[in-house]
Amino acid sequence: MKNQPLPRTARTDGYAGLGDYAAIGDGRSVALIAPDGAIDWWCAPNMDSPPLFDRILDAKFGGYFQIEPVDDYCMQRQYRENSNVLETCYTTKKGKVRFTESLNSNNAGRLPWCELARRVEGLEGEVDLKLVFVPGTAACTRSSWIGDSAKGQIVHIGDLMAMLRTTSDIEITCVDDQSIEGVFTAKAGSRSLVALLVSDNEPLAVPPLEKIDERIDVSDKNWASWAEHLSYEGVHKKHVVRSALALKFLLYSPTGALAAAPTTSLPEGIGGEKNYDYRYAWIRDACLIIRAFAFIGALEECKAAFSWLTHTIVRHEGKLRACYTLDGDVVPNETYLPLDGYKGSQPVRVGNNAQSQQQLSMFGDMLDTALLFVHAGHVLDLTTARLLASLANECADTWRQDDCGIWELPERRHYTHSKMACWVTLDIAVRLAEDGHIEKTWVNRWSRERDRVSAWVEAHCWSEGKQAYTFYAGSDHLDAAMCLAWYYGKKVNPERMKSTYNAIYAELGHHSPMLYRYSEVEKEESTFVACSFWLVEAWARLDDTQKASDYMETILGNLCDKGNVENFNEMFDVRTGEWRGNVPQGLSHLSLICAADALSRFRDGEKQWHV
Repeated sequence: MKNQPLPRTARTDGYAGLGDYAAIGDGRSVALIAPDGAIDWWCAPNMDSPPLFDRILDAKFGGYFQIEPVDDYCMQRQYRENSNVLETCYTTKKGKVRFTESLNSNNAGRLPWCELARRVEGLEGEVDLKLVFVPGTAACTRSSWIGDSAKGQIVHIGDLMAMLRTTSDIEITCVDDQSIEGVFTAKAGSRSLVALLVSDNEPLAVPPLEKIDERIDVSDKNWASWAEHLSYEGVHKKHVVRSALALKFLLYSPTGALAAAPTTSLPEGIGGEKNYDYRYAWIRDACLIIRAFAFIGALEECKAAFSWLTHTIVRHEGKLRACYTLDGDVVPNETYLPLDGYKGSQPVRVGNNAQSQQQLSMFGDMLDTALLFVHAGHVLDLTTARLLASLANECADTWRQDDCGIWELPERRHYTHSKMACWVTLDIAVRLAEDGHIEKTWVNRWSRERDRVSAWVEAHCWSEGKQAYTFYAGSDHLDAAMCLAWYYGKKVNPERMKSTYNAIYAELGHHSPMLYRYSEVEKEESTFVACSFWLVEAWARLDDTQKASDYMETILGNLCDKGNVENFNEMFDVRTGEWRGNVPQGLSHLSLICAADALSRFRDGEKQWHV
């Protein structure tokens, strides 16, 4: 992804813009790199570990790892083609230099240690560079110290051991327990390497520098091989592949879990309290990511993630939780860290209280994913089939209850989206049973209960005044999550659903497809990226491909080709052009893929839809 050179970007109170970060990852952890060459966030060795670098949450005292030209510069960066290896060029008055950065893997997959590699090549003239490595304190719970070993100095950071390795041309000017600094000059034709090796409570491997450097290119080839074997050939392929690569950051390879995002507490609104920890696996997000992977032919990722989901739910005795840790355990309740927060946005959270919420839409997420799996030609095992039937029965028993809804709000209500999702659950259960994928014992019960759900929705969740399905029963507020309920609308009442989408476009988008989540929320947050793409998919699924295509172009024009590398955050502020929320955000990227897939199916004349 190419972009135009950008001038040196000054930080505001020590903070880079939330939309200015580029991610690198290794299938286990993700690091965020600012335009000035600073890695401001990296949880090592895993996405949900305490951060080794956390300056993104505390500019004064957070850890970071930076290589930057000494003189003023312009910056241009892009990912290598079909890869998550990042290339950044800095141009000063005296010369030009290129960084190539990777969290390395090898041909067999992820390494048994963390290997962060930064290759620095001189392209023109001379560029003086400075290096700074400052380990984070994990919210004042650990203090780094230097120890000697036969292979060189080791930085001990709690249970972590880290070694900074450099080529001989780099002069280390300062070494103490809290930081390491160095300087070097890149000249035309020069090639330097800076690498950080990290292990967690285990011996530290110290490979030769040339092997580390070589693995940058091995990692690049592995990313490219994966991307090139995707089956997607539809519209907006460039953006789809980039979003697919972003979703790969979120697949936690040790278990198959899918994180919602690899960051915590990046604010939805500066100075506000909506700063959540997304380093966990949500049933909703995981099911939607699996759906996106299925559309692009990433079978291995679909299988790994769906198997992890079903095994985790069975392990918890068949009871759904909104989210789980990446190892399948219960997510801890929120605690607050003594950090300033991004630009003073507090609290800074670890854990997520949503794990204990009732969210009725999760039944539909699981059944929908199972239907997609079998429609792709695969087979359900007996344990999974029994689990799905049990979930359908639980849905039939509980759909009349209030819940916290898809937006995980503290007010329990009869949210319209939740009820529609229950209708979808029971409809899919009937389809799976009739096709022989799950037991038929309860098929008549599910069919009758499904019809009761739709009758209730049509009677209680429609506003004559708004000519739209409402946010919740008895309200005139609107909810962009209705864009996910196109299947209900197509089957039950297409005209009402189309009218709802027109109302959402007018009220939640202010006559734009850039949508806020629900009525009045724009007072405290920005447009929600996923909702905008959901609207595109919904119109495509309801047969208005022209409107869907027009909206897609508008959305991509807002979000892409503005000097970023398409690592989407959760939200985009159309008033300022700034990004908000955790990054890279799975919902944002998967929704782009699903929207493009829906448009492509109509282009190819395919109108038989899977849910």
